[in-house]
Amino acid sequence: MRTCSWLTGALAFTLGCFCGCAASWAEEFEAMLQEGPAGEIRPQVLRPPDEAVNELPPIRPGEDHTDPLYQLDGGHPYGFTGPSGILPTEPQTSQHFVPVSDLWRIGQQDSDRYGKGHPILDDYPGVKGAWWDPYNQNVLKGDYPILGEHTFMKLTAKSLNLFEGRQLPTPTTPFEATQNPGAAAFFGDPDSFLFQSYNSLAIDLFHGNTSFKPNDWRIRLNGFYNMNNLTADELGVVNPDVRAGRSRFRDDFALEEWFVEGKLADLSPYYDFVSARIGSQPFVSDFRGFIFADINRGVRLFGTRHANRDQFNLMWFDQTEKNINSLLNQFTEDRHQNTFIANYYRQDFLYPGLNANVSFHANFDGPSFKINENNFLVRPDPVGIAVPHEVNSYYVGTATNGHIERFNYSTAFYYAFGRDDLNPLAGREVDISASMAALEISYDRDWVRFRTSYLYSSGDRDPNDEKATGFDAILPNPNFAGTEFSYWGRQDMRLFGVELTNRLSLLPSLKSNKFQGQTNFVNPGLHLFNLGLDADLTPRLKTINNVNWLWFDETAPLQTYLFTGEVRNFIGTDISSGLEYRPLLNNNLLLLGGLSALIGGDGLEDLYQRFDGQVDTHVAGFLEVILEY
Repeated sequence: MRTCSWLTGALAFTLGCFCGCAASWAEEFEAMLQEGPAGEIRPQVLRPPDEAVNELPPIRPGEDHTDPLYQLDGGHPYGFTGPSGILPTEPQTSQHFVPVSDLWRIGQQDSDRYGKGHPILDDYPGVKGAWWDPYNQNVLKGDYPILGEHTFMKLTAKSLNLFEGRQLPTPTTPFEATQNPGAAAFFGDPDSFLFQSYNSLAIDLFHGNTSFKPNDWRIRLNGFYNMNNLTADELGVVNPDVRAGRSRFRDDFALEEWFVEGKLADLSPYYDFVSARIGSQPFVSDFRGFIFADINRGVRLFGTRHANRDQFNLMWFDQTEKNINSLLNQFTEDRHQNTFIANYYRQDFLYPGLNANVSFHANFDGPSFKINENNFLVRPDPVGIAVPHEVNSYYVGTATNGHIERFNYSTAFYYAFGRDDLNPLAGREVDISASMAALEISYDRDWVRFRTSYLYSSGDRDPNDEKATGFDAILPNPNFAGTEFSYWGRQDMRLFGVELTNRLSLLPSLKSNKFQGQTNFVNPGLHLFNLGLDADLTPRLKTINNVNWLWFDETAPLQTYLFTGEVRNFIGTDISSGLEYRPLLNNNLLLLGGLSALIGGDGLEDLYQRFDGQVDTHVAGFLEVILEY
């Protein structure tokens, strides 16, 4: 009993000491929380109300005794964001959580890394943009969403102005003499000047994150206004009616691009997809644009496979007529031509960096009659039997483009077959069997690229038989052998109602023109050998230089068409040089110019020689001024 009493007393004494110390420690800890080491006010510890709290002065009406909530103090994002398209979904109720409704427009602190005040020509982070500033982030060019967090709008304004002077073989009409008194030559003054101005405004509205995944849907509208003026030194050039004079001005407006696009399905976890696009849209069917490159109305099914290593396209074009002066589509005028294209691309084919493409084209060009806006007959071609006829042609081919180590390679091969039910030059129904091949090899050495290339298109050896073996393309726009700068590729040399060469095409197809005429597979064909050199002289200035040697593959179609004797094969030497200048180190302002000359050979002399047996060396030059926002 005594032992238990002693133990009970000891425990009571120990517990009392512990409770007293705990109360003392709690008071000291509470005092430390209330006042920091430097007099800093600490948050009050929750405790039951006591008399001191109850004695606080009452809150008077109109007075706010709540502490302000913490706000993000980061200013505005860099660039021009425009208003947010997201409504706040929850108010801020705590100091610990700050709701952010628009993750794209989180503010950034003002920054001037180098203390220069952000001069216009210096590029470093921290620029506060404006709506008219395309060089920094801007909601008008798709850097910030315009609705929600995934819907963007891209606004693009562009003006392309072309000034081009050229000398073309220009025959006089049968009704008047040449411009020069006393001249006996059949060909008159070759000089002409062309001015073209394309001004466009495009609105592109799309849903998706373009950096990480394809668009879920897209709507695009692109309207063009064109002004063009052609001045020649001979009559009968701007219009077959000589009373129309020597100058022609036209203007035209067209909604060139209009389409809707939607993603149909995701094909893999790696953002592979399949989408459909309906409306007037641009399309190039291979790497270099040898067979088809155009903007026209159609339906396209496209997508990717194997983590975007493979791409595929299924395309149907129901083509509209084009205005021959502006080359814009005529919205309400049907061309009576349907084109089907299927192609498949493979990246890193056989070797990393080398890409391959296989394609199939089917072109159904129905019979039609067309006199263009300048009163020239363009369909059927004004050659031989000018009767409306149908051309059904098919193309199978393969192409590669890329590099193996430091060497760049580009190849193409196409075989065309089909039927023309009444070829105007052959004067009969013909079976099409023609081919084309191209090869370009280049080598980069620091800031210089050395190039060489070769192109072959088959010609027709016998225009009067049932086989048409001269190769022609549907709507080519080849980026090959300096086409944009060369005389042979850029100019349209006419030959009694048809064009020996089509503008921005290398093939001598003997049709009215590539935009309104029908494909013609009874033609002389071509051999082209090229040597070229491209050099980045400065970050702003690049030069493109080419020398092309040209031969006809077969000259029988020319002899049949002209009712003449022998036409030799060597066309001549095409020398061209161009400059590309980007004063702002981007494509918002671009100056492009070039000079070219075609030194005629034996074949050109047989076609365009003067009465004295000589052929002129024709020259051309152009300047393009491109402004883009």
